[in-house]
Amino acid sequence: MDWNALSDPAIMAEMGKRLREYRLRRNFSQQEVAVKAGISVLSVQNLEKGRSVSLTTFIAVLRVLRVVSNLENFLPELPVSPVALLKLKGKTRLRAGRSIGKKNT
Repeated sequence: MDWNALSDPAIMAEMGKRLREYRLRRNFSQQEVAVKAGISVLSVQNLEKGRSVSLTTFIAVLRVLRVVSNLENFLPELPVSPVALLKLKGKTRLRAGRSIGKKNT
């Protein structure tokens, strides 16, 4: 699927549809997801219908459905750029600095 070609409402609708499919595959009712996530049934319904919900609500539902680890695929950590690696080369710390207020003994 070309996510970049979709409008924001279309992306939200697709995500809601997929979350519904995950919920049904786990054999959870909307009520069960709501209780386990600590949210209202209306929030689950809104999410599944592609309506706007808070990020906290979205993450809570992902956690209940045991797919929160998929967030790594959603927004992976950026690797260090080759230019930054070159700048860091040879500049590794060899010792810790003195703490402020600490006397040498």
